[in-house]
Amino acid sequence: MPVRIRLAQRGKKKNRTFRVIVADSRSPRDGKFIEDLGYYDPHHNPSMVEIDVDKAVAWLDKGAQPSERAQKILEISGAWAQWRSTKGEVVSIPQAPEEKIKSSSKANKKQQEENLDEENNNESSEESSDKEEE
Repeated sequence: MPVRIRLAQRGKKKNRTFRVIVADSRSPRDGKFIEDLGYYDPHHNPSMVEIDVDKAVAWLDKGAQPSERAQKILEISGAWAQWRSTKGEVVSIPQAPEEKIKSSSKANKKQQEENLDEENNNESSEESSDKEEE
């Protein structure tokens, strides 16, 4: 029985979330599955990924083949690197990506202005404390 690690859709139209599952490759996308490995929600910023790494590594050891998208999710969670390192390969574990912010958004411009104001206030307070010490 060929076993695959893949995504199963959940949620409403245009608001999908996905379960990372282990299933027979012949079963339908949202049909019967063997085990549930975790959760993937692409609507958060950055995307939310929760994978049980130990279960994923165990299934990879048993020979389960991940789909392309499932493999990327396993790489993000660190399960792929952990599985490769158990095989003796030297693999760096990836860091979670930083939150994406549109550079043209009003909120980003306002935040940048606040950061500049805070830096200016910190510099002016340091200068005034230096003068008081003299």
